[in-house]
Amino acid sequence: MMVHEAAASGFDRAAIAYERGRPSYPQPAIDWLVERAAVTATSVVVDLAAGTGKLTRLLVASGAKVIAVEPVDGMRRLLVDLVPGAEVLDGTAEDISLLSGSVDLVTVAQAFHWFDVPAALAEIQRVLCRGGQLALVWNRRLLDEPIHSSVSAIVDPFRGSTPSYHKEEGWRQPLRGSPLFEADGNRSFLNVQALDEDGFADRVLSTSFIAALPERERHDVERRVRDLAQQLGGHVDLPYSTDVQLFRRVESDMAG
Repeated sequence: MMVHEAAASGFDRAAIAYERGRPSYPQPAIDWLVERAAVTATSVVVDLAAGTGKLTRLLVASGAKVIAVEPVDGMRRLLVDLVPGAEVLDGTAEDISLLSGSVDLVTVAQAFHWFDVPAALAEIQRVLCRGGQLALVWNRRLLDEPIHSSVSAIVDPFRGSTPSYHKEEGWRQPLRGSPLFEADGNRSFLNVQALDEDGFADRVLSTSFIAALPERERHDVERRVRDLAQQLGGHVDLPYSTDVQLFRRVESDMAG
């Protein structure tokens, strides 16, 4: 499975900005996931499309064996340096180089909308053991908040056909209709990211389709973002809802 062009070029170019500018995940969300998925020191957890390891490092802290899978070279190089406690593999959600039935929990943070969902679900189902679980973790922008509306006004004209969390027909509907997984709980947690002007610029410039823009257009976006930060006194609070959605592997003749 090929990686989407916007993800491959944008995230490779913007890996450092991604690490500096993207929010982490609140500890209560991680605690809920670890408890609900019964993660222990003997668990094997695979973090798919792990990026620079924003979620990976929090999973390592749980004591489980964590394997991070990331297809973009620039992201993966940072991941290796930043999260030495994880095993790091090249690969995609549709092609995971692990044995069947060898994994207790698969996590996907901020990336499931990039996948070929039917193919990814089949591959995730393959590597999970009986009773294994899939967790989707999202830092969902609260689009009614004025700051997110202002950012959207700057970046949305460049989005094109780039997949988005908010375009649910691309990922949520195939997931709901899959015979391989059933819903197993969800929780949401407030997550406010406090940024200075540079951090705010990194947050926006790490957006895949912005990072992939020609230099002149990318610099124009940066100028507008920095102007917005200065209008807010150089300090920007970005509110998110961290949504954790848990699914369990269906045990049937069809699911294997």
